[in-house]
Amino acid sequence: MVDSYAWIEIFLGSEKGARSKRMIEEAEEAVTPDIVLAEIARKYLREGVSETEVRARLDAVQSATIVSAIDATIGTRSAEAFLELAEKAAKQRLQSPSLFDAIVLATARSHQAKIITGDEHLVGLPEVMSI
Repeated sequence: MVDSYAWIEIFLGSEKGARSKRMIEEAEEAVTPDIVLAEIARKYLREGVSETEVRARLDAVQSATIVSAIDATIGTRSAEAFLELAEKAAKQRLQSPSLFDAIVLATARSHQAKIITGDEHLVGLPEVMSI
């Protein structure tokens, strides 16, 4: 399961991005939650990246991984995951997690997958492969 954090590092060409890319290539199957496409697009459009370039990055995500859609089960599990992440954030004195984080976690759990990320709201969970 590839989180937005990992994709952004890949697009930056950073060391964390190189690690993420290796993990994706070595995985039996790599999945990206569909919401990650929206999160990536929002970030880059907000930063003034051209729509053409944003589209190229989203196409790269779609060609490198399977894009998983949100269904009723993931929707319900996302709400549960959000409450779990909010409690974890409060204990660690972090800002409130986003619904994006909860959807990624719920999607990973539905696929019984590990999440490639460096997101502080997710790091430390058993499902996470921290970069």
